[in-house]
Amino acid sequence: MIRVGLVSDTHGLLRPEAVAALQGSDFIVHGGDIGDAGILEALAAIAPLTVVRGNNDREPWADRIPETALLNAGGVVVHAIHDLSQFAAAPAGVRVVVSGHSHKPKIEERAGVLYVNPGSAGPRRFKLPIAVAELIVDGGAVSARIIELG
Repeated sequence: MIRVGLVSDTHGLLRPEAVAALQGSDFIVHGGDIGDAGILEALAAIAPLTVVRGNNDREPWADRIPETALLNAGGVVVHAIHDLSQFAAAPAGVRVVVSGHSHKPKIEERAGVLYVNPGSAGPRRFKLPIAVAELIVDGGAVSARIIELG
């Protein structure tokens, strides 16, 4: 069994509750709008990190971060992109798409592909929850859940 921690839209704030929720992950995917390079260092200290650049990641440190990225987690291909509206369709072989941008946590399966937006783990936006998510890969089976933070 493989646990993939999912986080997005930290906007410069990595909450201790988010760090605690991501502990024990085998991999972490950050869906963009990071806000501070130090957040990537902190997450990489927990588990191997896959990260994409968000529309607000405009500082020079973010220039090296790709707009999309792939992770192979136990034979399950995960595609990360910040803004799902910029995404036409999952490439062949992709089982999970992780996005951010909307700050709205959501899990949805379409045409055999699991779409997960972990929501925002950074500053609260409107009345949306503060959250991260996790993927569990168990053989060929994949499940996801949203973890709302206190």
